[in-house]
Amino acid sequence: MSSADDGAYPAVYYDGVSSRRRQVEVRLGTQLDIIEHGSVLASWSYADMRRVDGSRGLRLTSAATATQVRLEIADEAAPRQLTTRCAALDQDRGGGQPLRIVGWSLAAAASIVLMTLYGIPLVADRLAALVPASAEQRLGAAVDKQVRALMGGKSCTGAEGQRAFAKMVEALRTAGNSAIPLEAQVLSSPVPNAVALPGGRIYLFEGLLSRARNSDEIAGVIAHEIGHAEHRDGLRSVIRTGGTSFLFGLLFGDITGSGAVIFASRMLLDASHSRDAETAADDYAIRAMTRLGRSPAPLGELLVRISGKDGGTTIIDSHPVSSERLERMRRATPTNAGPPILTDAEWQALRRVCATG
Repeated sequence: MSSADDGAYPAVYYDGVSSRRRQVEVRLGTQLDIIEHGSVLASWSYADMRRVDGSRGLRLTSAATATQVRLEIADEAAPRQLTTRCAALDQDRGGGQPLRIVGWSLAAAASIVLMTLYGIPLVADRLAALVPASAEQRLGAAVDKQVRALMGGKSCTGAEGQRAFAKMVEALRTAGNSAIPLEAQVLSSPVPNAVALPGGRIYLFEGLLSRARNSDEIAGVIAHEIGHAEHRDGLRSVIRTGGTSFLFGLLFGDITGSGAVIFASRMLLDASHSRDAETAADDYAIRAMTRLGRSPAPLGELLVRISGKDGGTTIIDSHPVSSERLERMRRATPTNAGPPILTDAEWQALRRVCATG
């Protein structure tokens, strides 16, 4: 090959079609000629040549050729020669490429945020209606394991308390005309909360039971949770928050989605349902309680009483109570009161359900 003194430099050429590494010579004349074994493979106009990123010497392409064509020149004299001949050598470099990368990154992030705020909730509402009950129950079982792990609660096994709780749940389910199968338990967690998981699983935490002053307060809470289960709000929340975790995994690099169920379980305990979902659950609680001749107002009174007094996860986090909601429950109090849902003895047994057995 010719020497650099003759305006010729050894180089490596990639034709953009194969991965073959071709040892060539480039000659700088009226245009740049790429020569292999004495034959000209290609000729590039200096006006079309552009510098591209690379770790080895000078790496070039031509705007007039296939985008994957590359020419690598290791000789240190080549940049000086080409700079004087190629007016547009760095035309597509400088701040343009980084700015484009930043721009596309911001656009991707904005798309994910918009999907999180609007797209996923809409999809969750549509999908929830299509998920068969058997699939919802399997999902509920997966979420159940995470909820128990997160809250550290075990099922309370006091026999008399369990019977009293089962009686309350069945009375509320029947009065509310709910046909879904329910599995309701009291968990020995000190957190004042209650939650409806996918598949008809309803948990009352001991921390909330201990704060209640009478059985109607707990009955109102359970009726409200049955309403969420009836409307499949837990399934919607898991689809929505699980989908969100997958999207954020894409954004931050965890594309396996392995934490989706854990993330969704955490959010199911912490996050508020939509206003429409809360209103529909209130409607169920009001209907069930008034058909039993009991006021739904104790539900709101319990939530208001414990509001703001506890750190961490509480039922207030997932069921925020406004004065308007409480007033609506009070207005629904039936004129003629029916018998208590639980007797005094059954109520006391329920309160001791986690202490006996």
